Amino acid sequence: MRIYFLLLLFSLQFVAQQTNPGVDEIINREMKERKIPGLQLAIVQKGKIILSKSYGIANLQYNIPVSNTTIFPINSNTKVFTGVAVMQLVEQDRIRLNDPISKYLDDIPNEWQKITIDQLLTHISGLPEILKLLDPMTGNIGPLKTEAAIWEKLKTMPLEFKTGEQFSYNQTNYYLLGKIIEKITEKPFTTGFESNQFKIAHLKNTVFGDSRAIIPNYAPSYRYNSFFDGKKGEAKLTNTYTEFPDFTRTGAGLNSTAEDIGNWLIALQSGKLFQKSSTLVMMWSPSAFNNGSPTSWARGWGITKFRKNHKAIGMSGGNRSVIMFYPDDDLAIIVLTNLAGSSPEDFIEEIAGCYNQDIVKADPLTYLRKNLREKGFDKAVEFVKKEQKTNPEFKPTEDELNNWAYRMMSNNQQKEALEIFKLNVYLFPKSWNAYDSYGEIFLKMGDKNKAIEMYKKSIDLNPNNENGKKILTEITAQ
Repeated sequence: MRIYFLLLLFSLQFVAQQTNPGVDEIINREMKERKIPGLQLAIVQKGKIILSKSYGIANLQYNIPVSNTTIFPINSNTKVFTGVAVMQLVEQDRIRLNDPISKYLDDIPNEWQKITIDQLLTHISGLPEILKLLDPMTGNIGPLKTEAAIWEKLKTMPLEFKTGEQFSYNQTNYYLLGKIIEKITEKPFTTGFESNQFKIAHLKNTVFGDSRAIIPNYAPSYRYNSFFDGKKGEAKLTNTYTEFPDFTRTGAGLNSTAEDIGNWLIALQSGKLFQKSSTLVMMWSPSAFNNGSPTSWARGWGITKFRKNHKAIGMSGGNRSVIMFYPDDDLAIIVLTNLAGSSPEDFIEEIAGCYNQDIVKADPLTYLRKNLREKGFDKAVEFVKKEQKTNPEFKPTEDELNNWAYRMMSNNQQKEALEIFKLNVYLFPKSWNAYDSYGEIFLKMGDKNKAIEMYKKSIDLNPNNENGKKILTEITAQ
């Protein structure tokens, strides 16, 4: 009887660990506010998936609910798999991060010759953007018709900036990494991903494909569109259609489930994908610009928060899915949705806070967002002033605030976005880009005089702000 009681107690504790009311509260709130049709969540803690849960509708046309085997496009989250593929080759000494791409790719322009593998991984190459040569409506090959034609045209386009001097998120980087992987392994990159990652991590529902493919249990993608039937009006939910040409799928070609990604993260952390722990550390570390300062990206991973405590590293894809790993806390969160523009990266750290409440305060943006929801976004500057007096570690970055405000703009939260752009100008008064963004929101809200004032300030700070000059000329001419 005592044994039965202990087993029952253990069972109840286990169930309690699985179900977290705080997580449900956050997910239900965010799905309602962001109008997300369907969502899938997995929580990994101490090498195990402790929660796998599905919410809402996967297919609105047929009213099919999300299940744990519903497959979602993960878009640019594919890049973390590509990062692992490259680092596996580094570990095998078949490639070096500082190798020039000319070592592996023939017939490339002179100005590309010294670009390194590392600079591709961290988006500081300056290469021209391959998306400019693809169909802007579907993402497919477009008028050039073949990969060979696109490749030849791409090589005629100038660098966007001097290699190693700036960051620019660019699909060309991962297209070239795919070509290099195939050159070294002498087989399609898809084959290598399947044998060296999917099979090892026992991924049952992870496949390459796009809107053209027939994928069982696939969740169609949706977005809110203010233009419907050619008329502008209230945003309506519409289907989205995306094609990823085969040769670009190292950048955004995978579809998966939250459970599969959770199992992949477990395999990654437990040493099944790498032979040495130092390889994982290297992958999750930034590279460096020419001046020695660290890159914002790690190698394949675009969300890097190297905080004093509760470090976080992850990636987002299609503005609709996000992976976040907390190495200090032995915790990972995966959120997949079927709504482009849902931006789950906004609330993923709040979910992590349900498992360690200190994570929320460790992330200035999440802490700020959580408090402004209660106090009002118009109190943003006041709240930050007060917080910084007592907490010197509270330092939201300019880029984080700017990107967050733009995400709110895209979700028609203009008043909230305005207050965050205002906060950014307060915190970074010498940033021409902060004033440029502030001017943009004023213009969007119809306050032409304030928009002119902000664009003038931006141009004073950066006389080379050509886009700002163009917009200012257009405004003043009206």
